[in-house]
Amino acid sequence: MSFIKKYIEQEKVNRRNFLFASAAGLGSFAAAGMFGPNMARAAIADPTIAWSYRNRTNPYWNEIVSGGEAFVESLGMDKDALVHLINEGSSEKSLADVKALLSRTGGELALAIDTNDAPNCRPVVEAVAEAGGYVSTIWNKTDDLHPWDFGDNYVSHMTWSDEKPAEQTARILLDAMGGKGGVVHLGGIASNNPAIERLQGLKNALADYPDAELLAAEPADWDTQKANQVMSGFLTRFGDEIKGVHCANDTIAYGVIEALRAEGIEDMPIVSYDGNPQAVQLVAERKILATVFTNPHWGGGITAALAYHAAIGSFKPSEEPNEHREFYGPTIMVTPEDAVAFKADYLDNVPTYDWTDFWGPTNGQIQYK
Repeated sequence: MSFIKKYIEQEKVNRRNFLFASAAGLGSFAAAGMFGPNMARAAIADPTIAWSYRNRTNPYWNEIVSGGEAFVESLGMDKDALVHLINEGSSEKSLADVKALLSRTGGELALAIDTNDAPNCRPVVEAVAEAGGYVSTIWNKTDDLHPWDFGDNYVSHMTWSDEKPAEQTARILLDAMGGKGGVVHLGGIASNNPAIERLQGLKNALADYPDAELLAAEPADWDTQKANQVMSGFLTRFGDEIKGVHCANDTIAYGVIEALRAEGIEDMPIVSYDGNPQAVQLVAERKILATVFTNPHWGGGITAALAYHAAIGSFKPSEEPNEHREFYGPTIMVTPEDAVAFKADYLDNVPTYDWTDFWGPTNGQIQYK
C-alpha cells in the first residue's frame, strides 16, 4: 500500500517533469486553410505521428502512450519518433498544441488524441481537417460530431460503453454493503463522457437497492490528490453513514484509500475502473472489490495506427462502414477471483498485437440515446 503515498507525493513533481515533453516551443499556428473538410490531400509519405493526452504520470495514460510507442516501433522506428503533446487536463492547451504541431509539420500529421473534454473535439478536428492532416480520437466528443462528416481526415472515434460495466461494479459494491447504507461517488472531469456514464451506471444499480442511497457525487477530475481531498470532505460530512465508495477510475481510488487509512478505516468496500496494474493488485488483495480493464495499451496503439494508415493511404476511411468510424473498445471485468490470472495474461506479459487489425477487439458501433 506504500505505493499510494509515494504516488500522491510524487504526482506533482512528475507532472512538472513531463511538461518538458510537451509541445512548448512549437510556435504559433498559421492557419493552413488549404484543404478543409472532404478535401483530403494525396497520401502522406512520412507523416509525423503524435499522441495528445493528459499526462503520463497517470498509469492509464502511461499505458495508452506505451501502446502508441509499440505501434511506432512496429514500423521500424524508435519509440522516440512519437511526438507527445501533454495537455495536463487543459482543453485550451490541447488545442493550442495541436495547432502548433500542424503549423510545424505543414499538416503532414497523423494524430491520436483524447481532446480532454467533449466540446474541444470539434475545434481540434476542424483544425486537423483544414490543414490536411488525419486524426483519430478516443473517449470525448459531442454526440453531433461524426468522422464521416469530415471525409477521410477525421479517421475514427473510439470510446468505451462505460454505463453497463460501471453498473456491474456498483452492484458488486452494493452487494458487499448488504444492499443498504450510504454510497459516495467520486467522478472524473464533469464534462467527460466516461465520467457521465460511470455515474449513471451507479444510479442505474441503485434503482434496484431501495435500502441504499447516494449520499453525494462530486468530481475528482481523475486525480489522486483531489480524490483524497474530496473523500476527506465526505468523511467529515457523512462519517459512519458511508458504507461504500464508487470511484470513476483507479487513480481516484488510490486517493480514497489513503483518505480512509488516515481515519483508521481499512475495510470500506470500494470499486473502481481502468484495470491499472496497481489497482489489479489491490483487487487481488481484496482492497478493491472490482475494476474494469479497457485495454489501454491496445487502445493507444490502434488509435495511432488508424490515423497513420489513413494518412499514408493504406485505406480510405470514407469507404469504410460507420461501425469502423465510431466504435466501442473492449472491456474486461476484474474481480478478486480472477485478478491473478488476469494480471498474468494482460499486465505481466503484454500481448503482441497486430496493429493492422483495426477493429478486431472492438464492441460494435457507438449508440446514441
